[in-house]
Amino acid sequence: MSEHRETIQDKWPEAATFCWGCGKNNEHGLQLKSYLEGDETVATWTPQEYHLAFPGILNGGIISTLIDCHATGTANALAHRQSGSDDHIMHVTASLSVKFLRPTPLGKPVTLRAHVEEADERRMKVVCSLYSEGVECARGEVVTASVDARKFLET
Repeated sequence: MSEHRETIQDKWPEAATFCWGCGKNNEHGLQLKSYLEGDETVATWTPQEYHLAFPGILNGGIISTLIDCHATGTANALAHRQSGSDDHIMHVTASLSVKFLRPTPLGKPVTLRAHVEEADERRMKVVCSLYSEGVECARGEVVTASVDARKFLET
């Protein structure tokens, strides 16, 4: 029997679960699942052939989306932990910068690892790396901004 660990995304309000990159309720999306491990977060995701940029190589936009979603998940999880509150704390992307270090192969799982590098009461800077077979292929820096989840998620 496999152990089920709750993902960071499992803790989000229903209205926040439709993101193309990490929304569990977006059947056409990537459905990235991130886990808190100490002060770091980890996610593993496997690209498919249709996620290509060139034959055998993962598309840079997909890589950027994975980094963005994993980093904002990191900020949300750590903000929630620091608040000690049951209320949902919500951080969204204020800026995203990605460096592509080497081609990322298709068909092999990628691992994302992220941590908060700087934080104040409104913003967090999260550094996130994407690895394939233990080799760092991309590194991103995401600055997140805290928003009022009730107002942000109103339709």
